[in-house]
Amino acid sequence: MNAPLALACAAALASGCDTVVASQPAGAAPDPPAAAAAGAPAATPSPGCLASGDGYLRARLRGALELDVAWEDPRMDCDGGMRPDGRGLRVTVAGPSSPSGRRLRFVFGIADVAEGAAATARPTNLTILFEGEQRVYATRGDDKCTIDALRQERIGALGGPERSWRVVASGFCTGPAAAVDGSGRILVTRFDFATRVRFSDDVPHATPVPAAP
Repeated sequence: MNAPLALACAAALASGCDTVVASQPAGAAPDPPAAAAAGAPAATPSPGCLASGDGYLRARLRGALELDVAWEDPRMDCDGGMRPDGRGLRVTVAGPSSPSGRRLRFVFGIADVAEGAAATARPTNLTILFEGEQRVYATRGDDKCTIDALRQERIGALGGPERSWRVVASGFCTGPAAAVDGSGRILVTRFDFATRVRFSDDVPHATPVPAAP
């Protein structure tokens, strides 16, 4: 990804926009997507998503790009935490890298979800980035996609200032993510994922829900 696009994506995410996508023209054969985390709390990246090995992302993309995504551990990276306003979750999931260096990442901004809480019917902002290309697609708001079911399961150490949760969610979009240059649109008709989010006492967040004994 070139420097101007990287800066644009970083600026969008920093301002609270959780969406970012770049795509290939319709009809082009996409390279296998690749691994990268975006818009998530700073951390040293590591292969795989969950230590249990059961992370995944499935998504159906139609429009400017026709693609069915089916990623599983350990060929994906993921991370996440609270959104900048502390009133929801930001989840990043990236797939495997292609030989040409292309990679695909999804950033979900899920409204009004507290640490550890289950949720239904949550408005969701979606960003999709095809790294190594020049186009970015975004819903530019959380009125086009919905998380219809979400649950969180505590993983890792139970004590300390940092906490990790396995997040399992499914959802859909009724409106497309549009290219920032106006060149096309992508509709994600369905998505499902299991990924990791992390919370820290140093980062503002909504009141956590205690883990079940």
